[in-house]
Amino acid sequence: MRPTRHTAAPSRHALGLTLTALALFATGVWSRPDGEVWAVAYDLVLYNLVYVGAALVCGIAARRAQADRLAWWAMTTSLVWGLVGNLVYSLVVAPMPEEPFPSIADACYLVYYVPLYVALIGLIRARVARFHASMWLDGVVGALGAGAVAVALLLGPALEVTEGHLAAVLTNLAYPVADVVLLALLVGVSAMLGVRRERTLLLVGAAIAANLVGDIVYLDLATAGVYVEGGPLDLTWLSAMALFALAAHTSDPDAARASVQAGARAGTRVGWRVLALPLTCNLASLVILAAGYGHRFSAAAAWLAVGCVVAALARTAITFREVRAFNEVREQARTDELTGLPNRRALLDEARRMLDTATARHPAALLLLDLDGFKEVNDSLGHHAGDSLLRQVGPRLHGVLHASDTLARLGGDEFAVLLPDVPLDEAQERAVRIREQLLQPFTVEGTRLHVGVSIGVATAPVPAATVQELLRCADVAMYTAKSSREGVRAYVPDPRGGTGDRLHTMEELRTALEDGGQLAVHLQPQVALEDGRVVGAEALVRWHHPTRGLLSPAELLPAAEQAGLLRPLADAVLELSLAATARWWRERRVPVSVNLSAADVTDLDLPTKVAGALARHGLPAAALTLELVEDTLMADPDRGRVVLGELRRLGVRTSIDDYGTGYSSLAYLRHLPADELKLDRSLTRDVGRDPRAAAIVRHTVALAHDLGLTLVAEGVEDDDTGAVLAGLGCDTAQGYAIARPMPVEAFLEWLRASVPAQL
Repeated sequence: MRPTRHTAAPSRHALGLTLTALALFATGVWSRPDGEVWAVAYDLVLYNLVYVGAALVCGIAARRAQADRLAWWAMTTSLVWGLVGNLVYSLVVAPMPEEPFPSIADACYLVYYVPLYVALIGLIRARVARFHASMWLDGVVGALGAGAVAVALLLGPALEVTEGHLAAVLTNLAYPVADVVLLALLVGVSAMLGVRRERTLLLVGAAIAANLVGDIVYLDLATAGVYVEGGPLDLTWLSAMALFALAAHTSDPDAARASVQAGARAGTRVGWRVLALPLTCNLASLVILAAGYGHRFSAAAAWLAVGCVVAALARTAITFREVRAFNEVREQARTDELTGLPNRRALLDEARRMLDTATARHPAALLLLDLDGFKEVNDSLGHHAGDSLLRQVGPRLHGVLHASDTLARLGGDEFAVLLPDVPLDEAQERAVRIREQLLQPFTVEGTRLHVGVSIGVATAPVPAATVQELLRCADVAMYTAKSSREGVRAYVPDPRGGTGDRLHTMEELRTALEDGGQLAVHLQPQVALEDGRVVGAEALVRWHHPTRGLLSPAELLPAAEQAGLLRPLADAVLELSLAATARWWRERRVPVSVNLSAADVTDLDLPTKVAGALARHGLPAAALTLELVEDTLMADPDRGRVVLGELRRLGVRTSIDDYGTGYSSLAYLRHLPADELKLDRSLTRDVGRDPRAAAIVRHTVALAHDLGLTLVAEGVEDDDTGAVLAGLGCDTAQGYAIARPMPVEAFLEWLRASVPAQL
């Protein structure tokens, strides 16, 4: 971020003053004109204008900044003290016949260091959200290592100066000590922040380095008595001021905030950017200890080096602890808390690695598992029982999974299995074995429970080239397996170009419902087994998809359920069915059957909707039969019975579809307000060659008739099966032996050609 509009111009002007004064001063370093006037112009005016301009830029930055405000105010204060020291020396100390040492100017110069230390601390405080123990140790290692090097190489001569007045000796020591502390603090701060490319920090570091070079060279020249005021050495201090000004002018508050956020996100302080500087300082300390053996260096340098090595050892211990804690947190973030299995994040990471090596010859497979009936376990026994069941899934599948397979829990009652280097047919076989294991009873709190499972199978890199496509394909296959009750279904791309993307299909279905021109009903006749009369027709929805052609309910209903469109779809099918029925009702009293979903059965407004639809098409209630699967009542049985009771009071007949496949048929049959039972095709298919199936149908017919219900046999595929069912007492037949589902116009033709019904 650049300086704001109200501070940009003043900061730019102050920076221009600093750089111009520095450039003009540099012209007189080697070829300054003679005369007192020029000496004043260079040594008093131009030299101090550099300080003035830098202090102004830092003050403006302090007003602009938020995070760095303390640092820039401290920097401004430091530069002001340096400026005061210069003026005091030039105007007060230098004109004296004999310059005192130490003087008031020396005090100002020494005070100059204190706010500079504060500025460094402010810079690091603005860029660190939270100080870790390792961060403190990095700073200690850097400071002690830099201090050891500085004392060994720079302060050796100064520490030996003990002659003269105590004040002079202390002042001679104060300057190099202050520089060493500044160097140690700079290195310590750099070690805490790590190697960065932030411009502000680099410029400040360069300024302090220039300041240190100037002080070190000055110490050597002053000790030798050859320092010349206004010479090239003065450019080092002035360059430091200019660098401070550049750092303040170009400071970026966003960079400071980004540093804070990056530090807050960091889980552990490892990596070369963090460890490079502390490691260098530690190696330098070891070199000093080795080279200084035999009192070559001062004791102070040795003790600083020892402290650096000890701090480095502590830092190593902290690093191991942080890495271990980081790995533990990372593992927890990849593990499902309830089951201890890998979670979705871990599965996605493993799937990405697996797809990187998957080829058409060596494909990878994903199995998506969804438990059937798990909600009933939670509702009946409580969530603790459901949790107990979920925890048993992993151990149950341990025997059928290979070491290279990955079993993960995605959430709820949904699991996934990654199979590397497994073709589609083998993946399907593995899915069947997994399903067989899960169909075995679970023991939960002393109760034996059975749950079903639907498994979708998908492979990569064909047809899924990415992880998201692999998940989508497996999800589509799993949902198809669930809706068709097949148990296991593999994803196969639509040869007509369909993407299989249920999300896209849901949006297309919503559009189709709004337009109203793509949906239609096909009608399948129902005939009386006694005399062959047409006694009904079931309406089956079809979707004329603009690109995928004619879609069946198996492809349409899952998308409608996921999109929450079952009620609008049922309303549309009801309207289409009654509109078709109105075309033949005056000539043939053949009622139409329309399927209801669970959402419809529990809709208290359904009786009103049905009555309104019948009135719009001029049909009596006897023209309509509403079919429902008994399991749909499980969501809210009491409310469902109220809705069905209201429909019967209207005169609308109700039918229990797929009878014989539910788990509570007999328990609910006594209370359901129904007029008709429809035997599922799984019971009627083998009735001619399986005595047990025939016995079930016979007793079901007797039960239905005793309860005053009509019995419809679905799935009658041939005349022999129809004859057997008629002999067993079934009332009505429906299936390919009579007719396949057909469009409305074809049904009207078929109806005209059939034997007229008795009115």
